[in-house]
Amino acid sequence: MSKSLNKTEKIQWFIEKLEEEYKIRVFKDKDPYKMLIRTILSQRTRDENTDQATRNLFNKYKDIHEIVDADIEDIQELIRPAGFYRVKAARIKEVSTILLDQYGGEVPCDMKELIKLPGVGRKTANCVLVFAFELPAIPVDTHVHRISNRWGVVNTKEPEKTEVELMKIVPKDQWIILNDLMVQFGQTICRPIHPQCEICTLSEYCNYYNSEVKE
Repeated sequence: MSKSLNKTEKIQWFIEKLEEEYKIRVFKDKDPYKMLIRTILSQRTRDENTDQATRNLFNKYKDIHEIVDADIEDIQELIRPAGFYRVKAARIKEVSTILLDQYGGEVPCDMKELIKLPGVGRKTANCVLVFAFELPAIPVDTHVHRISNRWGVVNTKEPEKTEVELMKIVPKDQWIILNDLMVQFGQTICRPIHPQCEICTLSEYCNYYNSEVKE
């Protein structure tokens, strides 16, 4: 019988186990503008599609000035692998123009300013803060929201609420690594459909496993 853990102890145990299983992925290019555009491209698509679309775009257009001046049809074609390419191309042009006109071409390293940009919500802003500026934040995507609820460290319906609850129980020095570890875990083991509970090394304290799977 596993000993009882409070939520802070429980999330700490999960993080330690994830660190044993996965390596923190490091983005070679931490340019805030490229990270912002990459995060916009990542919406509702797979990582490999995001990577391809990002490479296509920045192999041709080197910086914000070139993207602002680019034909939107060309941007659409370059980012097509990411899906929703017409919507995303328009958003990229709009955000880039605002950054150039209102921020001197620089991406702000402040949540309040980031979420003023069209189409930039808390998850996108947090990704920029964490992966470009290395500032403590918890980006909550579908993986983080799903897994946190399955584990039982939160009981939330909305990602924004999940972020608030995780900030209460996760030590601040671990905020930066949490998203990457949980995304990798969500992609490989704790999948949205048919999670691989039978081979999961974290099932001991997982509410989903102990209430829904374990016989």
